[in-house]
Amino acid sequence: MKSFFFFAILGLCCMSCSRTVYVVRHAEKITSSDSVGKMTPNDPPLSEAGKVRALVLKNELVNKHVGHIYSTNTIRARSTGEPLSQAIKINVELYNDIDSLINTIKSAKGNVLVVGHSNTVDDIVNKLCGQVKIASDLKDGDYDNLFIVKIKGKKIIFDKRKYGYPSNP
Repeated sequence: MKSFFFFAILGLCCMSCSRTVYVVRHAEKITSSDSVGKMTPNDPPLSEAGKVRALVLKNELVNKHVGHIYSTNTIRARSTGEPLSQAIKINVELYNDIDSLINTIKSAKGNVLVVGHSNTVDDIVNKLCGQVKIASDLKDGDYDNLFIVKIKGKKIIFDKRKYGYPSNP
């Protein structure tokens, strides 16, 4: 009986030590040819397709026990995480520096969503994994990648999935 409790407690400890980090690029943004895009060329909002993708992301992650959502301080990135933020009632936390973000994630408890950009997602994933998993920046039209980094103690498991409709059919 004592060994049962020992293994049950050990199992709970191991489960609490593991967490999953979901990394995505912000959803589709309004282009500079759109009238809104011309008014906000440096910080465009999500397009209608991007708003749909943000809702799909929420549906994908709503039951994944996400405890933190990190985003850059751009409208498109914050808006990508916002539907999940509202659904699970946690704030989107802003980050500026990838190295600081990685340290924050490593010390955080629970699962994490990170919303980045085409030129930062690879850096975030590679630093979390401690090795190159994504060879270069994402292509300009790639919005449907869901990168998953499972951290179990010192063991790192990487997975790449697609979510929503294909961005390059």
